[in-house]
Amino acid sequence: MKNTSRVLIFFFLGISFTVSVLAQRFGPQTLGPTFPTDDQVAKSIYKEAMDSSRLPVYAHELLDVIGPRLIGSPSMIKANNWLVAKYQGLGIEAKNEKYGEWRGWDRGITHIDLLQPRVRTLEGTMLSWSPATKKGGVTAGLIVIADVPDSVEFQKWLPAVKGKFVLISQPQPTGRPDKVWEEFGTKESFDSLKALRTKMTEDWQKRLRKTGFRRDTLAFILEQAGAVGVFSSDWSSGWGVYRVFGTTNEKIPVVALSLEDYNLLYRLIEYGDNPVIRVETESKFLGAAPAFNTIGMIKGTEKPDEYVILSAHLDSWEASSGATDNGTGTILMLETMRILKKYYPNPKRTIIAGHWGSEEQGLNGSRAYVMDHPEIVAKTQAVFNQDNGTGRIQNLGAGGFINAGEHIGRWLSRVPDNLTRDLKVSFPGMPGGGGSDHASFVAAGAPAFGLGSNSWDYFAYTWHTNRDTYDKLVFDDMKNNAALTASLVYQASEDPTFVNRDRRALPVNQRTGQPMPWPRVTEPERAGQLKK
Repeated sequence: MKNTSRVLIFFFLGISFTVSVLAQRFGPQTLGPTFPTDDQVAKSIYKEAMDSSRLPVYAHELLDVIGPRLIGSPSMIKANNWLVAKYQGLGIEAKNEKYGEWRGWDRGITHIDLLQPRVRTLEGTMLSWSPATKKGGVTAGLIVIADVPDSVEFQKWLPAVKGKFVLISQPQPTGRPDKVWEEFGTKESFDSLKALRTKMTEDWQKRLRKTGFRRDTLAFILEQAGAVGVFSSDWSSGWGVYRVFGTTNEKIPVVALSLEDYNLLYRLIEYGDNPVIRVETESKFLGAAPAFNTIGMIKGTEKPDEYVILSAHLDSWEASSGATDNGTGTILMLETMRILKKYYPNPKRTIIAGHWGSEEQGLNGSRAYVMDHPEIVAKTQAVFNQDNGTGRIQNLGAGGFINAGEHIGRWLSRVPDNLTRDLKVSFPGMPGGGGSDHASFVAAGAPAFGLGSNSWDYFAYTWHTNRDTYDKLVFDDMKNNAALTASLVYQASEDPTFVNRDRRALPVNQRTGQPMPWPRVTEPERAGQLKK
């Protein structure tokens, strides 16, 4: 047997450093982690995370029972209240902290049926904040957005949409992922496909530009012109997967269709088969709905006015149940707090779990928190944010503070070896990069780290898609993440020193020749869509 070799290599003069822990060879009866210290709290944290996980139960309650968590929806409020109840049941102080309001909306059914030239139920769902059809639905023909010379001709064409459903998305030449073409197709056929797809995309973009309207406002223009509904299709490059976002329409439904069902309608129109469909949608607009952050807290004993923050957004889009974006991050932080409360109930520093609202609309919840609580930001030791799926954490994205690497390296050196295997720590080009809530804290001046998971085809199959569901969760990886996150929080809380705020120089802007400015926190949207 070989002892584990732990190698910490820091490249402070460069952009990144790597923490690489070489795997240990174990005999058949000796599988398990190597603990670098005899710290009983650290050992208990690991054992609890691995042997007594509550993650499957939390996932069921959040994803199966509550479901997707669109900001402004009743399900989002249920999720806020569920978290508060869970924390309080664990003996952890918790509250919902209102930071604004959003346009309230509740989804009902979406039924889409092709009636002519044959009968088929189509796969799709209305976009978030979409209006409902009249009771019983709407039956009508279809038309494709016209390819006209310019915006003047588009205005002349617009009356043609009256009484029809309008298709506004590009059809796709294939529904097979590229990796399948690479495996089974010839190089010539794959090259031909890529060239065709590129041309189709360019042609469609030109078609939309010639209307004189942006894509995100086109559905509203069609509504005003008398269309009875709008169809789109946003393929994510995976088998049977499409994305669903939102709309600002006020009278007619906007519906996202799966790739082949959209292509089917498109072909029927193009070949002159005069398709007829029936669409029935139900939804309710509920007026102004409160927007909350849910905050859990374990008060510190020696340094209660210094903080270690667990960070994850609670809201989701609602093509499905929002499992990996960001149900996984939500239950990871809940599970981490449960473990810490059990084995580290009197932390040196105060531990906060922040479950943010409206991340999907621009980090609104976390931006509001850092603006409303500058006293906490100023005394934050570290923020650990998770927001990219179910996979094992393999990257810690540091936020641009010169001494952060030293602290992270020290904390990781006290973590069980199998949690840090292949783990990398990197300084991204811009502090707070990655488009998630750690960016709000970095911009406000707090060291914040993105906990980056391995992919599991996240962007192709679960990011904002109709397949982001419970079955995509990998609980072995998630238990690893809970053990790692709880261990990091424990070490950050116990660290006798405080991470200072010295910032590294940012890359030079090639256009101006000057270093890029440090990001700044801007006022979040606190009254989303209330003027509609």
